[in-house]
Amino acid sequence: MLNSAPDSIDAVAEGLQAQAYLPSRELATAAFLALRLERPLLLEGAPGTGKTAIAAALAAALQRPLIRLQCYEGLDLAAAAYEWNYARQMLEIRLAQAHEGNRTADELFARRFLIERPLLQALTTAPAPVLLIDELDRADAPFEAFLLEFLADFQITVPELGTIVAATPPLVVLTSNRSREIHDAVKRRCLYHWVDFPDAAHELAILRARLPRIEQRLAQQVVAFVQGLRALDLYKLPGLAETLDWSRALIELNAVSLDPATVQSTLGVLLKYQDDIVRVQGSEAARLLAEMREHARA
Repeated sequence: MLNSAPDSIDAVAEGLQAQAYLPSRELATAAFLALRLERPLLLEGAPGTGKTAIAAALAAALQRPLIRLQCYEGLDLAAAAYEWNYARQMLEIRLAQAHEGNRTADELFARRFLIERPLLQALTTAPAPVLLIDELDRADAPFEAFLLEFLADFQITVPELGTIVAATPPLVVLTSNRSREIHDAVKRRCLYHWVDFPDAAHELAILRARLPRIEQRLAQQVVAFVQGLRALDLYKLPGLAETLDWSRALIELNAVSLDPATVQSTLGVLLKYQDDIVRVQGSEAARLLAEMREHARA
């Protein structure tokens, strides 16, 4: 388990490794600094490289709650931060009228009528949680303006109530697949790290940590094949998530090694676009398998 303010990069790396998340030294350093400096951490990179998973791993290692805000087109303040419980407010007004009373505006906009969404929950939850703002690039660009006060000061201003400030700042992890550029104003408020595809040795170590049941030979073949795919000009390169999914599928099929028939029948687990599957199946897959065997013999 990690302390809330770990005293070394190694402590962060070991805490993540205990959750079967094997970070690079650079990523462990970024997480360490985010915790020590109480700054948000923005992770960019290709899909499936472990950006989302690190938030869950950090929450488990720190024994903190994990709050997730999944971004999407049209996301607004009401869904992300807070909204007023208008139905309850109307009920209060009718009850007051039935008893020949009334409700002032201050009474109707009291804290008990406020519905907390992920951003506000992150400020009011104890102990301070890990907040994952996932795939920020999917949200509309104007939504980022809502985040500036939150990211800079860990607070949200509710016009009817005032400013709500976190007693202890949450650890905020933002992710982006870079389908569009994140505004500089957001980036300036965050520490930044690019999460790249792992090299073969690192990917093999991750695979063995996450799927200890997999045979060493099969794990090596899977990694070699996936690494070969990433050298091709595909529409979407397979990420670490696809490597793990493919390995799980191969385990379920009781595969002990890769062969053309197995690769052909399971490419849909690894590649998610038909054009990529057509490009790889057949001669390209056979070439990669041949290179894999040649490398193993060497």
